[in-house]
Amino acid sequence: MSAPTGISVSPELTSAFSDALASTDTRFLKIAIQNESLVPNGVHPSSGSLEEDLDRLGDLLEDNVPAYVLVRLDEPTTEWLAVYYVPDSAKVRDKMLYAATRNTLTKSLGSAHFTDNIFATSKEDLNAEAYAKHKRHLAAPKPMSAREKEMEAVKAAEREAGGWSYEGSGARQSHVGQGVFLKWSPEAEEAIKELGTTEDSRLVVFSIDAATETLILTSNTTVDVSEVGSSLPTSDPSYAFFAWPQNHTSPPRREIIPIYSCPSSSPVRHRMLYSSANLITVKEVKDYLNNAGTSSSFSPRKVETSDPTELNEQYLVAELGWAGPEAPTSSGRGPTADAEKKPFARPKGPGRKR
Repeated sequence: MSAPTGISVSPELTSAFSDALASTDTRFLKIAIQNESLVPNGVHPSSGSLEEDLDRLGDLLEDNVPAYVLVRLDEPTTEWLAVYYVPDSAKVRDKMLYAATRNTLTKSLGSAHFTDNIFATSKEDLNAEAYAKHKRHLAAPKPMSAREKEMEAVKAAEREAGGWSYEGSGARQSHVGQGVFLKWSPEAEEAIKELGTTEDSRLVVFSIDAATETLILTSNTTVDVSEVGSSLPTSDPSYAFFAWPQNHTSPPRREIIPIYSCPSSSPVRHRMLYSSANLITVKEVKDYLNNAGTSSSFSPRKVETSDPTELNEQYLVAELGWAGPEAPTSSGRGPTADAEKKPFARPKGPGRKR
């Protein structure tokens, strides 16, 4: 295999590496680029542990000359470390040549042999202490943004939590892994019961008492669709269920819409708790309403937002999939007369040539 530079592994190097694999005595196999080929440039046996031998690796290298060094590990001895030594003081052409050829080296000799690699620009980067730092760096968690850390914490909470769902009129069945089970306050249960039995446009908002992990009622009011966004907390997460007698569907119906509001400014701990309990809370409300025999429809789609103020009629229609060219308007009428198709008008042809 040749690199973009046209340099390939020489037969001598292939033979030298095969011999090194067959013998456990070899610690270092130094490699150089000569005459457009990768060739062996010294084989050095083990004299102690890997750490002890690494402290003498600098003695095998030149200050201004790049080199590759294959290093046998102690455990297991079948695995190798590839060292790419390209000093800052080397000639520019040599730097480019060695940098462009390093992948060719390991691929040609067999990538499976090499479990790690180090790129060094000075001898000080190649000793036992530097290698220990390198391994600690590999073992350390990868740096994440604040958003990534938050989402990872939420996912961990969801993986570890157990969940429950309603069965019948009060019995809950375990669904481990689906979410966090919350106790319900009597006011919360009464609000859901009222939501299913009334026919008005009603918004029920819940919050979580984190200390007792209890779902508590925040508000239960009759609101117009234009008032939904302003009725939700702006700094804390909340669960809301909006019963909307709407005419965007055919036939019109009273739709109960689950809404999960999680403002970006809310505390991370609260967001984790609400996120973990979201799915199971929606399921419990749906099951309760179905068992109670409500005449309203429970929306198959959930609405989620990080900015409650964006919740208006247009937003809900889009999120629920009711928007479209043939969808009824908010007044209940279909497309207007202006939108009706007009007869196709044949375009005029080009003028006759004289």
